[in-house]
Amino acid sequence: MKKYFLSAVIAVLTLASCNNEGSAVNTVETMKTPQMEKFDKAFKSLGDPQNRPTEEEKKRNTSELSDRRKALLVPASKELIISSGVTEAELTRKTGGDMSQIIVWATQIYMQKSDEIRKNIKSDK
Repeated sequence: MKKYFLSAVIAVLTLASCNNEGSAVNTVETMKTPQMEKFDKAFKSLGDPQNRPTEEEKKRNTSELSDRRKALLVPASKELIISSGVTEAELTRKTGGDMSQIIVWATQIYMQKSDEIRKNIKSDK
């Protein structure tokens, strides 16, 4: 009887431990806004075979993304910027429609929001 009780206690503690780990990891993901998730997906899509640099793009030997690859990031970047309270007109005025500036601005917002999420998680502990 004691063996069964001890086994049950160990099983419950193990499950509780695993559940706590999962919720801590999920908290970061669940606190991301839909716009942040789209921005993540857009960047990850650069690694898809059809979105990788072409031979011609590789020959340019530059660290800057090609216009083709920037165009993949711009829609999610604009959406993230606008979700932060910026109007479409202000976005156009500040960036002049330049894809690089839009992506940089969105990256800054993404990093800011990520920092806020991390601070919120730390304050909850």
